[in-house]
Amino acid sequence: MKPVIRVTSDLDQNGDTLVQTRYIQAVRQAGGVPVILPVGLEAIEEVCDRLDGLLLIGGEDLDPYLYGEEPHRQLGKVLPERDHSELALFKTMADQDKPVFGICRGYQLMNVAFGGTIYQDMYAQLSEDLLQHYQLTDLDYAFHSIDIVGDSRLAEWAGTSEVRVNSLHHQAVKEVKAPLVVTAVAKDGVIEALESTAHRFMVGVQWHPEAMVKQKDALSLKLFKKFIEAASENR
Repeated sequence: MKPVIRVTSDLDQNGDTLVQTRYIQAVRQAGGVPVILPVGLEAIEEVCDRLDGLLLIGGEDLDPYLYGEEPHRQLGKVLPERDHSELALFKTMADQDKPVFGICRGYQLMNVAFGGTIYQDMYAQLSEDLLQHYQLTDLDYAFHSIDIVGDSRLAEWAGTSEVRVNSLHHQAVKEVKAPLVVTAVAKDGVIEALESTAHRFMVGVQWHPEAMVKQKDALSLKLFKKFIEAASENR
């Protein structure tokens, strides 16, 4: 049987559950069965017992209170209910050593869950000389380059030390805490990918591979395939 992948969700302006179709399509294309998890989910442990894998999707900013900071003036909208729900899901999955794949906000949440921090607005807090990380071009277009750290899963899957990715974020990972390690950085030094050294599959990326799967981008396809493979083994 195909592995069941639970996909986290966002909230629209009316408070209704929202998941962009491209996440669902990417999981299906890689061989998984996607099931949407609503915000504010209860019985977290019972739910995680039935999961084969967890996909943490993108969305609004994380509440800086979660990593011990006051809100910066450039902080965007936060959804505390979503933050707490997804942190509980992630921590339970980590404790059970089940596969987790984090994308954009989901990748940042992984880092915060282990005690790491993020830049609330990297242009205000990091440097004004950064690359453009919030592209106006369609997300199916690879926008800037990243350098991949050798001896990492990402390097193995990419088969090269440099690739181009899309980009849609104003926040960025700042301080990284174990067991996470950095596996890719942009040309301006912004951290673009993390993976855990203590879990069978825990990978996060700052870009949006789900938007490039349809274009048959090699690394995007590989990321989802490896995630689904790990979930299949777990099943």
